[in-house]
Amino acid sequence: MTVNAYGAHAGDQPLEPLQIIRREPGAHDVQIDIAFCGVCHSDLHQVRAEWEGTLFPCVPGHEIVGRVSAIGAHVNGFKAGDLVGVGCIVDSCKRCDDCLEGLENYCDGMVGTYNFPTPDAPGWTQGGYSQRIVVHERYVLRIRHPEAQLAAVAPLLCAGITTYSPLRHWNAGPGKKVGVVGIGGLGHMGIKLAHALGAQVVAFTTSDAKREAARQLGADDVVVSRNAEEMAAHAKSFDLILNTVAAPHDLDAFLVLLKRDGALTLVGAPASPHPSPNVFNLIMKRRSVAGSMIGGIAETQEMLDFCAERGIVADIELIRADEINDAYARMLEGDVKYRFVIDNATLAD
Repeated sequence: MTVNAYGAHAGDQPLEPLQIIRREPGAHDVQIDIAFCGVCHSDLHQVRAEWEGTLFPCVPGHEIVGRVSAIGAHVNGFKAGDLVGVGCIVDSCKRCDDCLEGLENYCDGMVGTYNFPTPDAPGWTQGGYSQRIVVHERYVLRIRHPEAQLAAVAPLLCAGITTYSPLRHWNAGPGKKVGVVGIGGLGHMGIKLAHALGAQVVAFTTSDAKREAARQLGADDVVVSRNAEEMAAHAKSFDLILNTVAAPHDLDAFLVLLKRDGALTLVGAPASPHPSPNVFNLIMKRRSVAGSMIGGIAETQEMLDFCAERGIVADIELIRADEINDAYARMLEGDVKYRFVIDNATLAD
């Protein structure tokens, strides 16, 4: 079937309307009419070929929510009309240890929602800046939020799970002190989720103007990272610092804030590497620099259910599909609170 989409034909060209082919649902497939799709910083990096290996035409988008419009003959868990989501994963090998443990995000054969090889035309996956998508039922997630919140649920499929997974893995909760570096699409979700998990939350920002906004998101304290005295006041006190910044910067400034056995976990993905940290800041307190990438399907469903129970959604700005290039420009300037979401109904205009 042919559907309308927004994508780019080259890394130096703007996104524009185009049409893509979706397969007809197979026996285990779920067809979803996409209502909203969040706009992730990764979308910009990939579609502009700032990351290697972009396949064109590229249709980004991996924060997808909508309604089931058809199912395959052997699908039992979903029916037409269900509110569902699709995140960053649409396939994996299903056999490796990672898949068997519910960690499909670390499978070497993971297939991302866009720009990954697939038998479908044109030979690589095309994402959620489109009217419809067809996905194997294993990778479809149930949305239990009220339908009125659906647009604000979309960023949970990437920004939500990207921050929830490391918070859970490093046991953020009561009695733990957690820092969140950056107050953007990822960071604002990290603050909300760490607070909801019961941790003491400190937000780090380069802007004094963001103090009140961070507190409203759930931060117990806010530190301007350019203020040496404010940073020093938190030396050797954090169990976990979640670094969401997608630009190269000095990691040592945050490493020295960790207590013994603390972890600085990177979830922001810059286009060029961070400067290497001073090894003595690691070995003297058995600190670690770690990474975390989204989450498996089971953990993503857990996150969605956790957020539904507590009324947690992203703070968003809803845009038309034809506003995506302006949204990218604004995103690079940090001019969004805190996530753009495309109203996919505008693809039909």
